[in-house]
Amino acid sequence: MSKKGEEIPDYKKDKKRVDGRKMDELRPLSIKVGVIPNANGSAYVEWGQNKVYATVYGPREALPKHTQNPFKAVVKATYRMAAFSVPDRKNPRPNRRDQEISKVLSEALEKSVFVEQFPNTEISVFVEVIDSNAGSRVACLVAASVAMADAGIPMRDLISATGVGKAFNEIILDLNKEEEDAPDAVDVPLGILPNSDEIVLLQMDGLLTKEEWKKVIALGIKGCKQVYEIQKNALKEKFELGNVSESDDSGNALEKKKETGKKMKEEKGKEKIKERSEKEKKVKK
Repeated sequence: MSKKGEEIPDYKKDKKRVDGRKMDELRPLSIKVGVIPNANGSAYVEWGQNKVYATVYGPREALPKHTQNPFKAVVKATYRMAAFSVPDRKNPRPNRRDQEISKVLSEALEKSVFVEQFPNTEISVFVEVIDSNAGSRVACLVAASVAMADAGIPMRDLISATGVGKAFNEIILDLNKEEEDAPDAVDVPLGILPNSDEIVLLQMDGLLTKEEWKKVIALGIKGCKQVYEIQKNALKEKFELGNVSESDDSGNALEKKKETGKKMKEEKGKEKIKERSEKEKKVKK
């Protein structure tokens, strides 16, 4: 909430937000893939001030056995915020918010994976927020989806997500902390499978009119598709670099083979010369 004596921004008049962005502009977003070598898949996301790590392990046998499903894999996401990730130190023990976000992340990720291919198994996803400034759940969902793809788990599509809503009497994309705390703030975390526009995460904190809702959902889907391009580019960059290193290794191997071939030919040539010289000596005798 704005403090007493502070002027409330007029977004309609200024046409700019408190951080200088346009109404339909995302905060700076960068994604790195494969940052934790001991995990099956991993990703690191910086989104504005948010900094998130995600790791994926599995599919592996679900234990204890009573948690197994004979028809599909169980996707289990665990969301945590570091104690130092917010200005007021957070209690490191899981609270109700952590449990709620873990649940919605698990349900969303399950929609994107061909879980029926892995009965009696568990896919474990761990997301850790080390710096938070509004929109941490959508940042975690984006990171977890990229980590899932990095793990090579068969997926219907990546999940792209963003926050969207209303602040200072204007419909805006990707709310920051000041906008989440606005007097008229409405926050809508949204996650979709971009190729089909299927919604896998949708929550709302606040009230909107029917007309405002139509604008919010249209802007949210547009923002998710911008995030989708960044996710794809991050994955391409990782695997293209992998292919380059492999081709370099194979190129070095070919060169080594050529060198060994040349040496073998030279040795054979020397042996033939020796044999000829010995024959010539015998003939002379």
